[in-house]
Amino acid sequence: MPNYFFLMESGNQTHAPEFFLLGLSAKSEIQFLLFGLFLSMYLVTFTGNLLIILAIVSDPNLHTPMYFFLSNLSLADICFTSTTIPNMLVNIQTQKKVITYAGCLSQIFFFIVFGCLDNLLLTVMAYDRFVAICHPLHYTVIMDPQLCGLLALGSWCISVMGSLLETLPVLRLSFCTNLEIPHFFCDLPEVLKLACSDILVNNIVVYFVTGLLAVIPFKGILLSYYQIVSSILRISSAGGKYKAFSTCGSHLSVVSLFYGTGLGVYLSSAATSSSRTSLVASVMYTVVIPMLNPFIYSLRNRDMKESLQGLLVRVGTLRGGAVTGLS
Repeated sequence: MPNYFFLMESGNQTHAPEFFLLGLSAKSEIQFLLFGLFLSMYLVTFTGNLLIILAIVSDPNLHTPMYFFLSNLSLADICFTSTTIPNMLVNIQTQKKVITYAGCLSQIFFFIVFGCLDNLLLTVMAYDRFVAICHPLHYTVIMDPQLCGLLALGSWCISVMGSLLETLPVLRLSFCTNLEIPHFFCDLPEVLKLACSDILVNNIVVYFVTGLLAVIPFKGILLSYYQIVSSILRISSAGGKYKAFSTCGSHLSVVSLFYGTGLGVYLSSAATSSSRTSLVASVMYTVVIPMLNPFIYSLRNRDMKESLQGLLVRVGTLRGGAVTGLS
């Protein structure tokens, strides 16, 4: 059993607790399988999203608002998975599942930052598709580089501020009970359950920030696609409808996966008191969705496929030239 510490004042000293992450399974015989599975998924996520970023940066044909926001989304996905998976892999490898108080707070902060950033970027991308389909003649005027930069920068800043609002109130809490977290990372709701002081303020802040940075953007996405579908239905030719819909098909797929799995997590949590059910569901949006995003945007997008193929050819040529130069 781990050693538990308590956050309580003794004179002028404060003892910070250490949390114990129970992980996905306590069975030692499947730890090796979990390590291999999540290492593979993390490498695929990191490599896939990095290739998306490199392809967009290196190809002038992809220097458009849609791909600019996609490169930000890929960077957010890399950071999102890097917040939790490497630490989980280290814990599995070393069999030391203790995380410090500072480490836990840091993980909560960055997890919320990049989770909110994913949400806001998907909303901005929905607005971009709305302008492209509903106001095609004014698209280049409306979505100019300055506005795109402000939308991306605003998404990053709002995500950081929202995360600070949720994380800072945790500093006022005392933890003096069993500090086992039935998760593979420091999930804020699970950490709040361990507090032995009043968490009313924390819950109010969480609900407020969730409504502000999750519910409102989701409504914005729904409104954008309502306008998009209405515009597509007014197109007379079937070819025109297909072309218009194909420009937002990849984004719509990602939105459906992101919000579908996120909603599944909260519904499973509400339907059962088992933290394990919520744990398994959360693996979907913390690991699987960031891994699938590059495939969705590359397989369903001809320009992206051509750019990735060109990037891989250039990398292969450089490697071949380097090998030739060394020999």
